[in-house]
Amino acid sequence: MIDLLYLYIFILAAFVGYEVISRVPVILHTPLMSGSNFVHGVVLVGSMWALAHAETPIQLVLGFLAVLLGAANAAGGYIVTERMLGMFTTKDKKAVEA
Repeated sequence: MIDLLYLYIFILAAFVGYEVISRVPVILHTPLMSGSNFVHGVVLVGSMWALAHAETPIQLVLGFLAVLLGAANAAGGYIVTERMLGMFTTKDKKAVEA
């Protein structure tokens, strides 16, 4: 019964997340995602906690994959942020930095 409740919450969260993100204008998507990089960090910490408490081999594999994908997601978010911030620098500053 508890498993069905978790499945229901997951499906509900997926639908709500899709509806929220689909209504964001394209021009605001990158700033919104770069502003939410802290969420990726929380996901990474949670996946490391889950991996640390894993007992069975399947839990270890899933925990490792969660840490790996969470780290890739967090790193990708920061790369996107750097690229976005690079769009707002002037040409004079780019010449000085190079």
